[in-house]
Amino acid sequence: MKKFFQEIKADIKFKSAGPGQKLTDTAGEKVPRERQSQQVTKQSRRGPTNEAQMAAAAALARLEQKQPRSRGPTSQDSIRNQVKKELQAEATISGSTDSSGANMVPEAKEEGSSNLSVSGVYFTCPFTGAILRKDQREAHIKEAINKHSDKDPVAASIMKIHTFNKDREKVKLGVDTIAKYLDNIHLHPEEEKYRKIKLQNKVFQERINCLEGANEFFEAIGFEKMTLPVPEQETSEEYYVLSEDALVQVEKLEQHKVALQNSEPVRAQLARQRRVFKPSPLAAQFDLPGDFFNLTAEELKREQKLRTDAVERLSMLRTKAMREKEEQREMRKYTYTLLRVRFPDGHILQGTFYARERLSVLYSFVREALQNDWLPFELLPAGGHKLSDENLAFNECGLVPSALLTFTWDTGVLEDIKASGAEQSPEILKPELLVTVENLA
Repeated sequence: MKKFFQEIKADIKFKSAGPGQKLTDTAGEKVPRERQSQQVTKQSRRGPTNEAQMAAAAALARLEQKQPRSRGPTSQDSIRNQVKKELQAEATISGSTDSSGANMVPEAKEEGSSNLSVSGVYFTCPFTGAILRKDQREAHIKEAINKHSDKDPVAASIMKIHTFNKDREKVKLGVDTIAKYLDNIHLHPEEEKYRKIKLQNKVFQERINCLEGANEFFEAIGFEKMTLPVPEQETSEEYYVLSEDALVQVEKLEQHKVALQNSEPVRAQLARQRRVFKPSPLAAQFDLPGDFFNLTAEELKREQKLRTDAVERLSMLRTKAMREKEEQREMRKYTYTLLRVRFPDGHILQGTFYARERLSVLYSFVREALQNDWLPFELLPAGGHKLSDENLAFNECGLVPSALLTFTWDTGVLEDIKASGAEQSPEILKPELLVTVENLA
């Protein structure tokens, strides 16, 4: 009897245990079919409502705004963009692009990066007006000066001496030596010895022959190379000998000497890249390319972090004068600065400057954009303090590598406007600038 009840209990237990499982089944398949059927019969989860989706999108946007903006593309994107720019530059120089495109600054957009405030630092050739990148300046100007040699060989040779030779002390010493040669001819035109210059002379070799363009200058003003016998010797040497035609017009040598002494190196001019933007809350946000830094963007970030950590550790041990000196040293690292000026009507004027340029340059830049350029005004940086000394450089005022300034009329002008009962005109900028107004991305 006892055995009979045990068999019944075992049979009931076996039937209630479910359909069972094969020995070949894996451990992940041990879910009972009843549970599977229960999961299948469960009602699917409802999606979020429209209100919830809108709230989530707004929260995500706020989080993205708090995140720091990336400085630029990855290394692969940078290489690709650089190659693309170099190909475009080569096409521009060779004349494969149209003339209008050669004088236009590229838009401030790059693949794989956020919209830059400006695409880079560019320069204008004083001869052709072409827009150049930093690495294109010297080659383009050298080519332009060489082409000018056919039209005016004297002026071209003078530009070569001052532009192609980088050591300014050597240039000055060579120019002074050439001036002495010409002075001797001008003061003593009848003396034959002053009309000859021995090319193997030590002074000529060390001071003049080493300068690029010096030989072209002598030949352009009337000297000719001749091989003459050395007195009391059986050998001969090369000389520069002033031609008879040049000797007749000896007064021109004095003019050439003055031009040589007063000349300056030919340099590409920094392109201001003036732009006008519509009113925008993003006026104080800048995203600069690597051209604005002496160091690369990655190196600058790394060094800034290291210095910030060091300053925090030593801040209690440093005097105010020491901290100010350190800040000035940091400011000198920047070569260029991007400045924006916000006007009372909300429009924003933007330009690129050297960090060492003076505030007076910025005032002139703004004045050129005003309808009433004769009215006095002030430019206030963040904090609202006046920039009273226009002789200060931007890096001395902390306006590097970028800054937003506020335009305001001089106090006397505002009082006159108020006394006249007229409202301040919303159109402060010139109409031709307002035609080209852009959206600030």
